[in-house]
Amino acid sequence: MDIVVEILLGFGMSMDAFSVAITRGLAWKCQIKHALLISIFFGLFQAFMPVLGYILGLQLQVFILTIAPWVAFILLFLIGIKMIYESLWVADDEDVCSIFSFKEILILSIATSIDAFALGVTFAVLNTPIMEPILIIGLITFLLSFLGVYIGKSIGHLFENKIEILGGIILIGIGLKILLENLLF
Repeated sequence: MDIVVEILLGFGMSMDAFSVAITRGLAWKCQIKHALLISIFFGLFQAFMPVLGYILGLQLQVFILTIAPWVAFILLFLIGIKMIYESLWVADDEDVCSIFSFKEILILSIATSIDAFALGVTFAVLNTPIMEPILIIGLITFLLSFLGVYIGKSIGHLFENKIEILGGIILIGIGLKILLENLLF
């Protein structure tokens, strides 16, 4: 696999994480430490999940590929619903940074890297070396996630708390996209 393909793969694999990072930047009044934490989690999971998929790919290929889209959909759907609920029913004066949670970032990291897991299965089936692609995917995801948080933070003040509804809808949409892409193809 040449470097151009690996870079394009990195951008393609990081788009879900980038979108989610924007929604988190919109919803939270993030500081640089939050942006770094989100970026590190998303980048590491995008790099780690293909390795896990590669290792387990040959043994469990059929089962993993059928259940993974459902897991991603359910996780993103539940988080999206939670965001919409908090936007509509959590007091406006509540400190938004207090909603920032490691548990939610972990769940989002897993949900947005399910496709990277499937990519690892593909690498195993094709007997493709994975070290260089996972490093590129992880780095691009880290950079785009960091950028995404700041894009969200920059425009979030224009819409106040109601932007969280849009973020929830986006997460649900990403989950549906993952599910439909894997069910239809």
